[in-house]
Parts: sequence; structure tokens; C-alpha cells
Amino acid sequence: MRQGLANLWQLTLKELWSLWRDRVMLCLIVLSFTGMVYSAASAIPDTLSHAAIAIVDEDDSPLSQRLAAAFMAPQFSPPQRISVAEMDAGLDAGRYVFVLHFPAGLQSKLQTGKPAEVQLNVDATRMDQAYSGSAYVEQILQLEIRRFLQKRQDEPREAATLALRARFNPALEKTWFSSVLQIIDNITMLAIILAGAALIREREHGTIEHLLVMPVSPVQIMGAKVLAMGGVVLVAATLSLHGVVRGLLDVPIEGSVGLFLFGAALSLFANTALGISLATVARSMPQFGLLLMLVLLPLILLSGGATPRESMPVLIQYLMLAAPSTHLVRLGEGVLYRGAGLEMVWPQLLALFLIGNILLWVSLRRLRTMLTQMN
Repeated sequence: MRQGLANLWQLTLKELWSLWRDRVMLCLIVLSFTGMVYSAASAIPDTLSHAAIAIVDEDDSPLSQRLAAAFMAPQFSPPQRISVAEMDAGLDAGRYVFVLHFPAGLQSKLQTGKPAEVQLNVDATRMDQAYSGSAYVEQILQLEIRRFLQKRQDEPREAATLALRARFNPALEKTWFSSVLQIIDNITMLAIILAGAALIREREHGTIEHLLVMPVSPVQIMGAKVLAMGGVVLVAATLSLHGVVRGLLDVPIEGSVGLFLFGAALSLFANTALGISLATVARSMPQFGLLLMLVLLPLILLSGGATPRESMPVLIQYLMLAAPSTHLVRLGEGVLYRGAGLEMVWPQLLALFLIGNILLWVSLRRLRTMLTQMN
């Protein structure tokens, strides 16, 4: 027993030393848990954020001034008042995404019940902001006009109004969601890549034959790769969570980081075992890369982070319950976003434990078969 643990320790150190000498893999780890996390949180927002808007106000009435003041941060930048002659030039130069044109007599027409038109000019080359921003502008205009007319005409207000309250993310900040989700995706991705690449690297360099003549078992060979690569990814994820997410992006973490990292460690056992299984199928690094494309894309896109599981076909929902990434996403959202405790996330922890053991058993069998064929 003591000799087996000593062999496992030495093999783990060998894996860590091999990774340290692989500069490309080290750069991938650093970039994944720093630049990719930061860019996913702040590069291209899904929601409207500080869109440039200008106002052409030919009415210059209390209503038009009220409408102009309704466009506020964080969805819009402070509106700029321009003339009709500056409108097209500003859009052509890309200074504005939206230009609102309030015609003369707007307030008087609305107060007398006559139809009135407000022109919205959109720079559609900025597709994301133009698509979502047009709906924002329409909603704001309709709401403010209705409130103004009710106040002026002393009309009865609606019997019921919708009071919207967003829990866990009151300002609907995309940064809070995407940064943590990117760390979860990177845990899955790098665990599979590092473990599989470590085995293929040994086969390509011929060092796997050296292990076959040593007094080590397949369990120790596989255990060393799982511990070394899983440990590196876990440490990198911890540093990214505290340094990038909490420090640089200032994202609040509601729950226990330790509980999340415990779940991440369980998923790492499963994902590193999956990476070793793929490496026993592939005969070279290019083949391993092709297999990664077939495996990683479903694991990340269908895990419930990029798309809600409720929006997927029922068959896909059930099939993805066999993937460790699905349970890690649910656990991460519950713990880090909602502050859930062990009593809430124990089903995900149990699922990760069972899936990890199954994948470890399958990978060990495949590794033994591969080593037997090489003897």
C-alpha cells in the first residue's frame, strides 16, 4: 500500500513536470482563466449597454423633454441634442446608434387625440444593439407617453400594474453571469484536453513504453494523470474566481466558494477520465483534436449555461443528465448566484460522484486494453 502511494506520488510529479515543460499548454491554461473569462464578461454584451443616442427635438414641449430624459444608463448613454442637418451625418460617421426625431406639434396632436409619429433612425450595422435597442426605445416611448397623457387628462390609471423585481442580479448585469459560466466551461474543457493530451504525448514520445517496464499499475498511471491535471485546473479555477471574477470584474459571490470547488473537483475526476478515454481512441494529437470538437461542443452548448435546459427538446434534456457539465452548471448557478447550501445541491454532487466513478471505470478498462496491446 505504501509503495503504491509512493509510485502514485512520483508519477503525479512526473505529470506536473511534463506539463511545466509544455509552454503551449501553460499558455492555454493562463489565457483560459484570465483573458477568456474577462472577454466573455465584458467584450460583447448580449443586452443593451451604453448605446449612443441623439435627439432631434422640433417640438420642444414638456412631453418631448420628458421623453428625451427617459433614456438613461446603463442601457443608453446621455442623449445628445442635435439638429436635423446633423442627423444623417452623425449616423454616417458612426457617432450614434439611435437618433430620435420628435416632429413639431407632437404634444398637441397627442392631447387632442390625433395620430402622431416619432421617427427612429437606427444604425443597423451594429446588429446586437440595433435589434434589442429598438424594442427598448419603443417600450420607453409608449410608457412615458401613456403616463404623460394620464397625468394631463386626469384619466383613471390602470387597475393593475406590473412590478418587476429581478432576484440575485437586480441590474441584470451580464458580467455576473457570463464570467462564472466561462470558468465552468473552462473547467470542463481543460480537464479533458490536459488529461488526454498527457496520454497522447507519452505515446508519441515513446515514454509510455518506459512505464510498462516499471513496477507501476494502470491504476497508478491513470490516477497520476487525473490528480495532476485535475489539480492544476482546480487551482487555476480558484485563482480565476478570486482574482478575475471577484477582483477585476467585481462580481459578488453569494454562496460558498468551497462548496463550489468541491463540486468542481468531482466534475474534474469525471472530465479527466473522459479525456483519457478519448486519448485511448485517438492515435495522434490531430485525431484527438477532432474528437474534442465532437465532445466539447455538446457538453458546453447543451449543459444549460448557454441555453436554458427548459428550451431544449425533452430527449436532449434527459440525455444531457449523463454529462458532468450539466450538473456542474446547475451546481455553480445554485451556489455562486443564489447562495444555495449543501441541502440544495446534494443531488448534483451525488450525480457528479456517480458519473465520475462510471467514467473512471470505463477509462481504466480502456487504458488496460491499450497497454495490453502495446506489450
